[in-house]
Amino acid sequence: MQMRQLGQAGPQVTALGLGCMGLSDFYSSSGASEAEGIALIQRALDLGLGFLDTADVYGPHTNERTVGKALRGRRERVVLATKFGIVRQPGSSYRGVDGSPGYVRSACEASLQRLGVDHIDLYYQHRVDPAVPIEDTVGAMAELVRQGKVRYLGLSEAAPSTIRRAHKVHPISALQTEYSLWSRDPEDEILPTLRELGIALVPYSPLGRGFLAGRFRKLEDLAPDDWRRESPRFQGENFAKNLALVDRIKAIAEEKGCTPSQLALAWLLAQGPDLVPIPGTTSLARLEENLASAGIALSPQELHRIEAVAPQGVASGHRYNPAMAHLLNG
Repeated sequence: MQMRQLGQAGPQVTALGLGCMGLSDFYSSSGASEAEGIALIQRALDLGLGFLDTADVYGPHTNERTVGKALRGRRERVVLATKFGIVRQPGSSYRGVDGSPGYVRSACEASLQRLGVDHIDLYYQHRVDPAVPIEDTVGAMAELVRQGKVRYLGLSEAAPSTIRRAHKVHPISALQTEYSLWSRDPEDEILPTLRELGIALVPYSPLGRGFLAGRFRKLEDLAPDDWRRESPRFQGENFAKNLALVDRIKAIAEEKGCTPSQLALAWLLAQGPDLVPIPGTTSLARLEENLASAGIALSPQELHRIEAVAPQGVASGHRYNPAMAHLLNG
């Protein structure tokens, strides 16, 4: 698979990574078992993928353990990313944010233990803590780099001004935010800021939380405990309007001879060599389908046609409900 670089001095990674969140949490409590998660991760590595993304909040804590077990004997082949900052205890749905230096240090130690590794390649602040200056948080993260516990730093869902302040303290290699054919907000300010500073963009939910894959035709297609049922884009009139968008993308994909998922990922990869999407899945078949998108080239004419059916702002509904939106850095 083609390689891309995270930031001006960051690591080389495969053009696509694997977002591991859904293996443990959020989409359904009846999702992948630990054994299935390990098998899927190892299959991804066998297919040449070398970039894994997890976080302490996924599970919580169980996702890092699954990733760690999958990496035993294969650690050197992978750029491993994890995140801290969203505080959530087992058995609780409450999610707070903590960016205090003490928490940065303790969270890193806990992640290292759960992952079973001696260093984290890319360590993200998952959400910006409004109560702690970003300089203090990144300063503590930079100390982890000096100690050899972390190699590169990242942010997630940070505003342009926050990114600039953080980058002055220590080079930021990557920013994670939602970016896809139905979430193109980063094009306004985020992407220009990143490119000015030489920071890569790691789009999460590059398939619109699965919606762009065309697998959902009604809300009932989601498991009863799937948190997407609370997403504004999956509800009422928004669902119907967004379904029409998926049908237009599907028509182009059929003409191209690929799936809607592959078209959506190929479009993202075509937006620049500084983008590394991290689609997630619990299905081995969809894993292989997603990874094959790295070999799909889109012509200028095809990109123009996709732009015509999925322009910026085309998605109906906010991307987060109020309970999650308050964690975003405005």
